[in-house]
Amino acid sequence: MALSRPIVLILSNDPAFSRQLIEKWAEGADAPEFVLLQEDLYRDLCRDAFDLAIADALSPESHAQLKQALAAAGKPAIVIGAHEPSEPHRIHGSMVELPRDLRHWAATAVLVGREILRRTLAEARTRESEQARAAVEADATLGRYMVEMRNGVNNALTSVLGNAELLLHEPGLPAAVQAQADTIRNMALRLNEVFQRFSSLQKELSVAARESEKSSASRAAAGR
Repeated sequence: MALSRPIVLILSNDPAFSRQLIEKWAEGADAPEFVLLQEDLYRDLCRDAFDLAIADALSPESHAQLKQALAAAGKPAIVIGAHEPSEPHRIHGSMVELPRDLRHWAATAVLVGREILRRTLAEARTRESEQARAAVEADATLGRYMVEMRNGVNNALTSVLGNAELLLHEPGLPAAVQAQADTIRNMALRLNEVFQRFSSLQKELSVAARESEKSSASRAAAGR
């Protein structure tokens, strides 16, 4: 999903927890949208409703339940208050655990959250770029095939058109046959016009190839 303004879900029964997080995040210029949810409603998580979850786990029981629910949602998450303060943090896949007693825990959570959202946005843009490139390459492949087939089709149409013209000039041709020959000629002319338009397709393919090369160069430069 492309992120314009990401949504951060805060799971907590403590109003002070949510307030501290929101106030700390508001100190920067990149504050996301916040959705507050009671901790005991963790079973109602919808993965499409948020981009990052920050959960308040005050007890071992709530910690285990929240971790399970967040893992099932499949979105990045920060769980706070989950372990001893002697351990600065734990990372399990896309889940980061921070101790609630950590000094400046809210600032740390916001710092980690910003980095998670930045990476999520970068990954979404990369996926969009790859999808666009794949679509361009598919169109280019189809276009190349059509250009390659153009000469063969034109030769066949020329033969059809020539034979139709001969039939139309055949003396004593029944009216019904003449009408059919006239239809064949007109349809052949129409098809010929369509395939003549493919002459501009090669130019379009050249433009698409250049755009693809620019996109590849930009991705290579960004990866350095």
